[in-house]
Amino acid sequence: MGLTTAMYTGLSGLVANSQAIQVTGDNIANVNTVGYKSSRADFQSQITQVLRQSTGPSGELGGTNPSLVGFGVAFGSIAKNFSGGSVQTTGVNTEMAIEGEGFFILDFAGSQRFSRAGNFLLDRNNNLVNPNGGLVQGFGVDNDFNVVQGTLQSLNVPIGTSTLAEATENVRFAGNLNAGGNITTQGSITTSSTIFSDVGLTTQAVAGDALTSLFNANGQMFNLGDIITVQDATKGSAKLPPHTFEVGAAVTGTADIAGTTLQDFMTFLEDVLGIDTTVSGGIALSAGQITITGNGGTVNDLEVAAGNIIRNAGSATPGLPFNLTKAQSADGESVRTTFFGFDSLGNELQVDVSVVLEQKTNAGTTWRFYAQSEADSDLSRVLGNGTMSFDTSGRIITVNNADITIDRNSTGALTPQQMHLAFDSALGSITALADSQSTLNAVSQDGSPIGVLENFNIGEDGTISGIYSNGLIRTQGRIALARFANPAGLSAAGANLFTISANSGTPQVMSPQVGGAGRILGGALELSNVELSQEFINLITASTGFTASSRVLTTSEEMIQELLNTIR
Repeated sequence: MGLTTAMYTGLSGLVANSQAIQVTGDNIANVNTVGYKSSRADFQSQITQVLRQSTGPSGELGGTNPSLVGFGVAFGSIAKNFSGGSVQTTGVNTEMAIEGEGFFILDFAGSQRFSRAGNFLLDRNNNLVNPNGGLVQGFGVDNDFNVVQGTLQSLNVPIGTSTLAEATENVRFAGNLNAGGNITTQGSITTSSTIFSDVGLTTQAVAGDALTSLFNANGQMFNLGDIITVQDATKGSAKLPPHTFEVGAAVTGTADIAGTTLQDFMTFLEDVLGIDTTVSGGIALSAGQITITGNGGTVNDLEVAAGNIIRNAGSATPGLPFNLTKAQSADGESVRTTFFGFDSLGNELQVDVSVVLEQKTNAGTTWRFYAQSEADSDLSRVLGNGTMSFDTSGRIITVNNADITIDRNSTGALTPQQMHLAFDSALGSITALADSQSTLNAVSQDGSPIGVLENFNIGEDGTISGIYSNGLIRTQGRIALARFANPAGLSAAGANLFTISANSGTPQVMSPQVGGAGRILGGALELSNVELSQEFINLITASTGFTASSRVLTTSEEMIQELLNTIR
């Protein structure tokens, strides 16, 4: 009976060690599998036969230990080693590794799987997937590209299809305003010859007179339907864009605007010349003469001659309806700069900013800035104006009315659009010190034209940052990680995937770098954590155990044969 038992004991050793060899072989086979976690075979003893019970010590005898004999070994369990594998940089932006205890979450047709293997790619619909088509789960973004946590969704990175434009909201300026320059005392003045409201040139025109009833020394000035073009007028060194006015009762589509009276035309002229009447200047009619008064500062000096206002330009009989004479030029230290912003659709908006020296006192200097743009949807170029005050050291003290508004009516873009002109910021301020001339530059701004999503990268917190062709970087989503109370309790599902089990606990879904889930390493992969040297040792010990167990069988068989031989 004892020899037979010994044979079964040896057999249990053969079975257990062969299973250990299988576990070790699986580890060795997966030494190059991305994200693979090695396993370890654990043995346990089988039932034990008690040959003699233990006894306690008595007054005359000492205690005795039990006499036990085991019936071999059993394969106890397979322990999963979830320690991190080494990380290899790949440079592939869809691939990532976890440095911590978290697991990637994948969706397979509504069924969740978990994995440490981050060898992901984009499918034809730009979904982030694993090699088996599992959809990588994470948190999406709202319309303002803010991550919305709490609800898992499949992550999509729309390379080549996502377009984006952004309205300009802030523009930062730098430079020095020449505090040694002259104070502005006047704007330019240009006057016309006398205009009359009768053919006999006896009644001086008034603002309410119809354009078709106006006369000068050359005869009747306008007929119904005439197109008046204002072109090549200049403000400072800048040429103003051309505009047209139709003599008529309503807009017909052949001109920028239409009107019937002389006042209508003067208002039109005031708008296209960009005269900011909230400060000074304007266009007025007195004693039958039109007076065009511009704003102060040399950069606002208007040059409007007779040849700049043409009746029916391009026709067979063009005319110059106004005789204009410049009476004075604008003066005062001033400077102009131009920047290009963008509306919400990505349309380019050219904005001119000029700054004029208005006042010098014992407390410092005061400058007025003007903002104008042809991009404003109404005819007036004027966007606004404000003031800047500097102390006696040339440092900016206060800025008033630094927010300007651009109307974008009937453009499809957000309207009105506001921009903040940052003359004073943490990154640097304009100064007002004596110099040979004033300088002013728009050194930075936000907003951008239309751009296409060209690339992306993944940060340590799992944030997917999309890089657009216009230089904008916007969040496309965030990788979510799952953490388990007992990761060793997960069930292997093949293909580097795990499923939850009764002993793994439910997944705790969180962002990377939160709650011990670990950080994401973009453009990298976690390799297998199999240690070959250890596996070879395990292979040797299991092989030795298998061989030794086989010797038990051999020895038992020989002893049985010897016993049988004694009977003969």
